[in-house]
Parts: sequence; structure tokens; C-alpha cells
Amino acid sequence: MATQEEVFKKIIAHCKEYGFVFPSSEIYDGLSAVYDYGQNGVELKNNIKQYWWNAMTRLHSNIVGIDAAIFMHPTTWKASGHVDAFNDPLIDNKDSKKRYRADVLIEEQLAKIDDKINKEVEKARKRFGDSFDEAMFRQTNERVMEHIQKREALHERFAKAMNDNDLAELRQIIVDEKIVCPISGTCNWTDVRQFNLMFTTEMGSTAEGTMKVYLRPETAQGIFVNFLNVQKTGRMKIPFGIAQIGKAFRNEIVARQFVFRMKEFEQMEMQFFVQPGEELKWFEYWKQFRLKWHKALGLGDEKYRFHDHDKLAHYANAATDIEFLMPFGFKEVEGIHSRTDFDLSQHAKYSNKKIEYFDAEKGESYTPYVIETSIGVDRMFLSIVCSSYKEEALADGESRVVLSLPAVLAPIKACIMPLVRKDGLPEKAQEVLNMLKYDFKVAYDEKDSIGKRYRRQDAIGTPLCITIDHDTLQDNCVTIRNRDTMQQERVPIAEVYAKVAKEASFSEIYKKIAD
Repeated sequence: MATQEEVFKKIIAHCKEYGFVFPSSEIYDGLSAVYDYGQNGVELKNNIKQYWWNAMTRLHSNIVGIDAAIFMHPTTWKASGHVDAFNDPLIDNKDSKKRYRADVLIEEQLAKIDDKINKEVEKARKRFGDSFDEAMFRQTNERVMEHIQKREALHERFAKAMNDNDLAELRQIIVDEKIVCPISGTCNWTDVRQFNLMFTTEMGSTAEGTMKVYLRPETAQGIFVNFLNVQKTGRMKIPFGIAQIGKAFRNEIVARQFVFRMKEFEQMEMQFFVQPGEELKWFEYWKQFRLKWHKALGLGDEKYRFHDHDKLAHYANAATDIEFLMPFGFKEVEGIHSRTDFDLSQHAKYSNKKIEYFDAEKGESYTPYVIETSIGVDRMFLSIVCSSYKEEALADGESRVVLSLPAVLAPIKACIMPLVRKDGLPEKAQEVLNMLKYDFKVAYDEKDSIGKRYRRQDAIGTPLCITIDHDTLQDNCVTIRNRDTMQQERVPIAEVYAKVAKEASFSEIYKKIAD
């Protein structure tokens, strides 16, 4: 049986082979941690963005969207704290000359202890069968209790070091835990030091008149500086939200795990402005709504969990992540944060402008508090592809690779296939394609045997294949094959549109979330 690492390598290879993700500028040997989305990848990515955008702006009458510029006045980033505090704790191995994030090395050590605990539990489950009581086993088994105690002690020490920004203690934890460099296999570490993640460039037409500007490391600040513009022009009443999808840039030294951590990435963020004192109620609302949005895709409820932050940002009074089970463990795909009034207050201070909301009912002005939901498009893309990738052995001794993507997100909703390239079948197939193409992304394929064509569509995640054969010319019916079950049914052409709409429409999934 393949290891998770081997499966992940297969997924990366699959993404390239079937036009989902390519290494950027590959003909020049690529660029570290930068990727291009191919013809199928961009469709999947756009569908993810549409799913998020409409869930925010259509299911909530008090949420509107903006599209702020990537370049912002440099004082923006001074006010937000990014100039002084947007740092990662980095450590180098002297033998391999490789650089790592100190906090990630320790988090991986914690994950290894979790793996040991889970292996003990699984061994016991096999031994005891149906009578196995997992909770009791975790509380009474000596080896498991030993691992749990070790994990809790390490976790407590790590959380304190992060909260205290104690770089020397982070290094000491790495040394004490005998964490080695995966390349050199040694513990020969440098001191831990902070590294600012923002990219800088210059704006101006002459050398003397240039101004240092930053590529934005997040999209949220574009929302905050436009708070008054949107509130006044939209006559928005508290509570209300502003949503945005856009590119952000971080000079990640330790970028890895394919598109999970990149230097150029895309975020879907929504800032929800509320009355002070009501922020924790709304924090809870957005936690539940966002989890429901994820689970509605049907990737498996057990693959999601909340992870509350050990270290709160100095301006936050609550923060949690929604984590998804990737092939390399549970990882953050979305963050939900209660940011208090920090952002609007900071921009008011640095701009010398009054940024407040006048509450007509109360007859008073105040600075709203903010609940943020922030999700990485690329991480969402990766979680969907990883959970959809399957290698299946079939009853006839053959095998297939299939992407069981949620149908609403699939790059192509249906592929139209004439059985042969003659006898009027291609012309009839074109009629079916023309009926669908104005509302759905559909494909046409007449090359190779029908079996090979099915396999190609399985590999890119197309939910339905529609075959036009000689009988179609007589009875005006087609054969529709389902990707996941491989079952086939004969359907009148007049019913094909409704079949595709039922499979691929967002409306049903939105109703599930809104309930």
C-alpha cells in the first residue's frame, strides 16, 4: 500500500499531466514556490471562487464586495503592523545550509507524537475489534499516556515560547527534542532569527523621486482603508461585511508542499463589521457558517476540525483555524479571527482621519469591531484535489484514476462524445453541445475508443459523459454515464439539460448552507 507521501507525489504528477497545475516558467527550470494553473486548474479555481463569492454576497444581504489595488500607500503597512512585525522565526542547519521555520519544525515534532498515539490506538482497535473502547484505551494504556504527557509538555513549552517571542527558547526546544535537518540528518543549528516576509519594490519615474512600496501580504487592508467609502456609498448599516478575492505575496523562505505554501497566492477574505460587545456572538456565527460551507461539498465531515490558536495576535480576542486532513496531516485552510477595533483604529491614527460609524438609533459614533474570515484559494484547491484523487481497481481487472470532484466545482460539467466520427453522429453531438454550452462548461471528444475517452474524463473529474450513438438518430436519446458509479442510463435529449443542471448547479448546495 502506498504511503501518504507517495500518494501526494502522484497527485502532484496528476495535476501536471492533466492540465491543472504547472511549475511556473518551467522552460527556464521554474521558480521556487511559484506555480501556474493550467486549463483545467483555472476552471476549478474559478468555480471555488464563485462558490465562495456567492455564498457570501448572495446568501447575506448585508455583505458586498470590492476589488482593491495590490499596490497601497506604504503607510498602510506601517499602520497594520506588517513593517515591524510581519516576521517568521527562521533557523539554518550549518551542514546542509538549508533554512527552516523553527515553529514548523516543532509543529512537525508534535505531529510525530500524534502519529505514535494514533498507531497505538489502531493496533489496539485491530486486536480488540468491536469491543474496543478508544476513550478508555487512551486514558489507561501506559504507552499512550506517556506519549500524551510528552506531547502536552512540549506543546505547553512551544506555546509559551511563541507567545513570549523567545527565539532562544525555540532553538533550545529544537535541540532538546533532537530535531534533525531532513537533508543532513544533523542537529547543527544556528540561532533563530526573525525574517520579514514582505516583497518590496519602487514606484516612481526617476531615481530621485522613487517611493518604496510593498506587494501586499494580505488583501484585508484594502477592505479596511475602504470602510468609509463602502459604508457611505452603500448606505450600509452595522452589522455588515465587505468581501474580496485577490492576489497576495509573501517571501516564504520555507515554501513547500506544492501549492499549499507559495510566494504568490490568492485569498478570499471577508471583514464583518459589528457593534463592540457583539463580536464574540458573530465570531461563533461565522465559525459555524464557514464550516457548513466546507462540509456542503461532501468531501467528508471527518476531514475537518477547528484548531484554536495558542498564540493570539495582540489585537485579537478570539481566533481559530478550520483545518483539513491533507496527505501530510491536518493543515489550515481557513482562519476566523475576532480582530476587535485594531485595524480601523490604526488607520485612523496613521491617516489622521476619523474612521467611525454613526449609529442613528443610538445617536452615537463608534469604531466597529471586526470578525474576519480568510481562506486561501490555493489551499482550498489542494484540499479538494487531494480528497478527490482515487485509484480504483475495477471488476474486469482493469484500474482507473478518477478525480471525484464535487460536481459543482468540476472544470468540465459534461463531455459530449459521438460513438464514431461519421454517419451524422458528430453533427448530432454538436447539437447537444450547443444546447448546453451557454450555461455550462462542456467538452467535445471524438478521439480514441469510448473506453479511453471515459478514462480521460474520469482523470479530470468530469461528472457526466454523454454518448451519441446510431440509435440516437432514431429515438433522439443519448447515453449518460455517471463518473463515480460508472452507471449508464438512456435519456431523451430533451431531458439532458435538466440532468446536467441538477448535477452541476450551485443552487442546491446553497440551499443546504442557508438552511
